[in-house]
Amino acid sequence: MAKNNMLDGGQLIVDYLVREKVPYVFGLCGHGNIGFIDALYERSDDIETISVHHESVAGFMADVYYRVTGQPTATFTSCGPGSANMPICLANAYFDSVPFLAVTGNVPTSQFNRGAFQETYRQHQADFPSTVRAYCKRVFQPTRGEMVPVAIRQAWKTMVTGRPGPVVLDVPFDIFKEAAAQETPKPEEWNANISSRCGADPDGVRQAVDMLLAAERPVILVGQGVKYGGAAEDLLTLAERLGIPVASSASGIGAMDTGNPLNLGLVARNGTYQANQATRQADVLLALGVRFDDRTSSSWHPGYSFTIPPTKLIHVDIDPDEIGRNYPVALGLMADVRTFLRQILAELDTRKNTEAAADARKAWLDAIAGYRKEWDAFVAPGFIDESSPIHPQRAAHEIDKALPEDAILVSDIGIHHNWLIQFCNPKRPDSLIGSMGFGPMGFGVAGVLGAKLAAPDRPCVSVCGDGAFLMHASVLATAVEYNIPAVWVVWNNYAYASIRGLQRGYLDGRELATDFKDPNTGAPYNPDFAAMARSAGVEAVSVDRAGDLGDAIQAGIAANKPYLIDANIAADANPSGAGVWELPGLGISAPAIGSRYSPS
Repeated sequence: MAKNNMLDGGQLIVDYLVREKVPYVFGLCGHGNIGFIDALYERSDDIETISVHHESVAGFMADVYYRVTGQPTATFTSCGPGSANMPICLANAYFDSVPFLAVTGNVPTSQFNRGAFQETYRQHQADFPSTVRAYCKRVFQPTRGEMVPVAIRQAWKTMVTGRPGPVVLDVPFDIFKEAAAQETPKPEEWNANISSRCGADPDGVRQAVDMLLAAERPVILVGQGVKYGGAAEDLLTLAERLGIPVASSASGIGAMDTGNPLNLGLVARNGTYQANQATRQADVLLALGVRFDDRTSSSWHPGYSFTIPPTKLIHVDIDPDEIGRNYPVALGLMADVRTFLRQILAELDTRKNTEAAADARKAWLDAIAGYRKEWDAFVAPGFIDESSPIHPQRAAHEIDKALPEDAILVSDIGIHHNWLIQFCNPKRPDSLIGSMGFGPMGFGVAGVLGAKLAAPDRPCVSVCGDGAFLMHASVLATAVEYNIPAVWVVWNNYAYASIRGLQRGYLDGRELATDFKDPNTGAPYNPDFAAMARSAGVEAVSVDRAGDLGDAIQAGIAANKPYLIDANIAADANPSGAGVWELPGLGISAPAIGSRYSPS
């Protein structure tokens, strides 16, 4: 406690986190944040501190914790290189609209602009905020103790309102110990009563219903705004009420149970035939919380993922900047997608004979069923491939089969990610979690720890590439230290295989810096990941047969302790689909099934 019964800056920040019911903080110590750690020590009965071995791990854990629970948490890092390791995970959260509070230590205010140890001072004093402004919603930097109460409450509000995202609270060393206030701001007064679930313009809602009822070939396209906006139940109600099929961007997979007959699956460069074929022929496309990035949109080439226009696009998003960014809209509505869907359902209640619209779509749904049969026949051989190393499609299939219905699969970034989003069948919005915007390797390696802390009674499995795992192998020690029973499946293909595929496809096979090889024999090389894990106290096995992969995953889950599976996966096959992708100047890939759609 600071003088005169005042809370110091560190105590006030920690007390505010406790009042916001934050259960964990994730971070790494440094001389710049020992005052904050001391405040955490005082409140260790109220908030648990998880110490990691790399700062990015803390950010990825906070990111995935939110995706599972909807509860933002916080991270802590020190000045200089400690906080400089945060931009990767901040950017990942920012571009996937995930909030967490990053408390970063800085040099003492008395040392500003003196080039103190680890000060970023060449352009501006204590200038860490400039490092991360492009990668977070906002940076707050209180330079007096009395500024901390306003900074913490405004930082939290900024983080969770509107389009959510991470916020940085950059605190000089001395401010953690300087008197700040006698009382912490009360969240129930400042933030708890703020709702950002804005509805759409009522005239726009009526127009959207008119367009949907009149459409002959409507499709709903869902993104992350549906999954993490709590809109999955309302989506299902609307789709079934009007008989409208639902396609998903990579970010939206899981918003609807993949077993539902209206679920088309992934629309993207490597998306399913039924999804791409339906969305590119749609006369009305209702897009909910979608960015229309290059992967989803087949690099914006018309006739592969979308044909807008003549398709009439209804684009709904809480961030108006995303509306009309890449496609013209017939109707653009700024709204929270859950609120909008409830408005649509309420408007339908006022209409007569809406069942007729669903009945009129039988021919459209029958055509889509035909596309699905073609896709199923196209991919069928990969599900029974018995080759070793394990065929990647078979690997994705075996992983999917082995996971219990309540499991959380956290995918890292790499070629395996493309296979998983194509061939896994999530049942609920948090069944398959991945990084879809910034795409940093290591997200799934570390994020699975956050998932397991968020859902201790659910199996949590990370599927991560060999390259990504090597970047953040320190997670093994953290899992042991805190007894976090996560399971890692290392997709071991001895390469940065997704990039090697680009070299082979676009650069006539001129491969460099994408293979892992023994310098003497030229044979594929990697560390023995199972042995690495065992050296850290983690149980581990190696698998090179498809039939053994599912058994290994089930054994790892049943062990209820940290567990690693080193899976030998073939690297020569790349996931194909009904869309395309362009590397400007190098060419456009060809669809593996179907052809470009040209409206008559």
